[in-house]
Order: sequence, then C-alpha cells, then structure tokens
Amino acid sequence: MTTASTDAQGDRAGAPAADWVGSAAGLLPHDGTRGTLVGRVFDPAVGGPSPVVVTDDGVFDISPSFALTRDLFETDDPAAAARAALAAADRLGSLDDVVANTPRERRDARKPWLLAPVDLQALKAAGVTFAVSMIERVIEERVKGDAAAANELRASILSEIGADLHTLKPGSAEAMALKKYLTKEGLWSQYLEVGIGADAEIFTKGSALSAVGAAGQVGVLSTSTWNNPEPEVALIIDSRARVVGATLANDVNLRDVEGRSALLLPKAKDNNASCGLGPFIRLFDDTLDLATVRTLTVTLEVDGLDGFHLSGSSEMRQISRDPLDLVAQLMGPHHQYPDGAVLMLGTMFAPVDDRDTVGLGFTHKVGDVVRISSAELGSLVNQVETSERCDPWQFGVASLMRNLAARRLL
Repeated sequence: MTTASTDAQGDRAGAPAADWVGSAAGLLPHDGTRGTLVGRVFDPAVGGPSPVVVTDDGVFDISPSFALTRDLFETDDPAAAARAALAAADRLGSLDDVVANTPRERRDARKPWLLAPVDLQALKAAGVTFAVSMIERVIEERVKGDAAAANELRASILSEIGADLHTLKPGSAEAMALKKYLTKEGLWSQYLEVGIGADAEIFTKGSALSAVGAAGQVGVLSTSTWNNPEPEVALIIDSRARVVGATLANDVNLRDVEGRSALLLPKAKDNNASCGLGPFIRLFDDTLDLATVRTLTVTLEVDGLDGFHLSGSSEMRQISRDPLDLVAQLMGPHHQYPDGAVLMLGTMFAPVDDRDTVGLGFTHKVGDVVRISSAELGSLVNQVETSERCDPWQFGVASLMRNLAARRLL
C-alpha cells in the first residue's frame, strides 16, 4: 500500500521553496476544466474572499451573483447556476497567476491568491471508515502512541485476522462476530465500535472558514513526534442533505496525541492549518456524479527536503460505509446544518514506512510537500509547517460578514 525511499526525487525534493507547488495545470482534474470547478480566492482589491469559477479562460469572480459558495450550493442546480453566473463575472486573472501567487513565501499581497473552496459550511469528518484505518486506531490505543510498539502489534494482529475487514458491513451479524472475537483476544477498543458497529464516528474537524486551500501550508503541532496526512474525498452537502459536489481533503492527524486517549481527538485533529481542502470543488453535472465518487482512487505522495519519498493509494471501493449512509448519520431530523457541510469520508491510508529509524514508522518533517490526487478531482498540494508558524487564522465569520456588507453583497 505504501512505498518509501530516501532517494532524491528529481526537482521536487530539496527544491527551492518557490518550486514546490508545481504548475497550475497540475492541480486540475485529468480532463482540465471540462467539469464545473468552483473555488475561492482572496482578492486584495475588495479586501476579502470571493467565490470563483475556473475555466480555460481563467479565474472568474462570481460574487456579483453569489457572495458565498454556501449560497451557490443551495440552488436547485449548483453546476448550472455557476455556469450562468459567468455572464456577470469579472476575470481575476489566469489560473497560473493565481496559483503562483498563493504560497506565502512568494505572495504579492496586491494580487489574488487561492483559499479553501468553502466558506460557511461546517467542517466534518468521518473516521474509521476503512478496515486498515480501524486496525491502526486499535494499535494506537493499545500502545499509547509508542511508534515502535505499534510496529510489533500491527504485525501480530494482521497475522491473526488479516486485512480484509473492508468486506464487512458495519452493524451486520458478521461484524458483531468479529467484534466478539477481538474482544475475547483483549483487543476491544472504542475504534471497533465505530469501525464495525452501527454508528459511525463523525466529528468536527474545524470551525467554518478555518480550512486552508491548495498551495498553502498545513500544520502539525511542534510538540507532536508522530503524525501523518490523511488523504480523503470530501463531499459537499447543502442544507437539505443533498450531495452537490466533491473535493479532496487532508485530515491532518497527530497519531501520538490520539493514541494516548481517544478523548484527545479534538487536540489531535483541530489545530491551526490542520485541515486542507481543494484545490476546487467539482460540482455534480454530466461529467461527475456520486456513482463516480464511489469508484475514485486517491493517491498520496510525500516528498521531504531530506530526499524521503512516500507514496500510496486509497480506493473508495473499499470503504466500509457508503457515502450516503454517512451523510444520513450526519444530517437529518436528528441534526441540521443550515449552511451545509463538508464531510470528509475517511481514509484507508496509514503510512507505516520507516523514515529515520527502523521500527519507528513515518512522521512529518517541516518542509514536506504533500500531494493528494485523484484523476477526477485534481491535486491538493500543501507544504508542512508547524501549526504555530503557519499563518494564524484571523479572518472569521464576523470579518467575512463585515467585508460582504461593505461590498454591498449582503
């Protein structure tokens, strides 16, 4: 599932900071702008963010029609509404120019740059939706965040029960039988309950507007010694629980923190710059639908300044819970989200390759370039920094409302 190497990776490992993002074209889906691609940029000319549509002709500000992506997604046909909004849209520049201006080390504050492609939506994530992920969570809890002990326990569990748990339907009789077996073996965990039980784990990844977009920095706490990216597909859901599109996500996780106690999940998951989303939302139209999302393959590459390279993939076909089942557990008569939600669907990718010392597994280093890709959704590229040194999150809901009011968009 993963491969690791300490060989230099051409121009990417150890490359100057200005080169780590790659080309703008490299962020797009395999069919370029054929689909309906919606994002957000910060536009210094208006002092705030604007929803945009990306086409072959550039990046177009659709705020005259939709001040918020939230409002666009509430329309009956968001893809058609986004295309119609182009008639009144202003061109902000080429995609090349906007992407090139996004990394903070080379940003011209007078020109637009990319943001995460959502605004008022709740940032939610589902955990333990893949079998391998569940096993890793069981391991984390048992070893209390000790990476060396995790390596030994992982081998023991897989030799006993294998790694085919993705074939089980959570809550089924077979799943309960497996839970009973693991409990008997002394391996019961809260993660088993959400991995194969009837109720999914769905948690808040961060507050609205706190996510970072493509070509920005993602953060891990400076005190963490064992952490990793979590490459995922994220659904875009409106207030009526309709899935209207999809994007890519990095649910950055501090494995040492969560491994000490499941009750530390908020500290492990929700830190400055710990949620990456993008590069763009691909709205559902005749080029993409939920059936296609169910078949996506998400790949991950990590390139370190030390020449380390790691890669792997996660197949949505192996998810244990159907995306619509997760949506139903998130939203319905039991819970409403009037501004919609982003729902990250979880990952089966858990990097275990040794980076520095045999048996200690993988952890991030500052400067790592993380590329999460899907042919249909493009590539979410970020560079790792400590959360404390990433740009502080200062533009919240109050700032957004004041800005939109000043622009007479409310």
